[in-house]
Amino acid sequence: MTWRGTATLRPGRLGYRGTVGDAHRHRHAAVQVVLADEPVRLRGADGDEWCRSAVIPAGAEHEMHGGAAGQLIWVDATGVLGRSLLARVRGTGLPAGSPAAWRAAGESLAEGWADEPTSLHPALRRAVEAVPAMLDATVPLTEVAGVAGISASRLGHLFRDEIGLPFRAYVRWARLQRAIEHARTGATLTDSAHAAGFADSAHLTRVCHDMFGLAPSALTRGVRWE
Repeated sequence: MTWRGTATLRPGRLGYRGTVGDAHRHRHAAVQVVLADEPVRLRGADGDEWCRSAVIPAGAEHEMHGGAAGQLIWVDATGVLGRSLLARVRGTGLPAGSPAAWRAAGESLAEGWADEPTSLHPALRRAVEAVPAMLDATVPLTEVAGVAGISASRLGHLFRDEIGLPFRAYVRWARLQRAIEHARTGATLTDSAHAAGFADSAHLTRVCHDMFGLAPSALTRGVRWE
């Protein structure tokens, strides 16, 4: 089943809405939330389940057989929201690698689970505005803190507390976002990788696959970006 829909990417989260296609057995570093209009089949090491909602932990080997319309969200496992979602899986009392646990955790989701803060600390806002201009090279926390006019330790706390991501994770998501933005303009994968500070296209592909279980081509073929 082909993936066709719209996607959004920002630090900490990749969202997709459209046809939930098939995904062969894989694992990824992000926590995945499945919200389908009709049941999809999830298969893991400990069985399989038909479900409309699920929370799949980071690192859990799984495959999905879809066909229904719905929404998928990949959330950074190191952030506040990712840890909260993983706690829902553990709270089921079922083995974390079991599709039954993923389904039970998905059914526990209530409206508002993905709410975000409406405002940022002024220094954190300055830091966030500075990061995109630095992505073609290394992005040291100390340098960003200097631009923001705050200590590196305090800035690191602000990233975790207000954005919900450690600084290094934030930069990784910002690089992925930059690379996708460049690829959308028709740039080659290599040029897109270099523009976002990746060593080469293989590096970008590896990070993308490790994070989402998908190659960059799967995120552009049949998917419209918003």
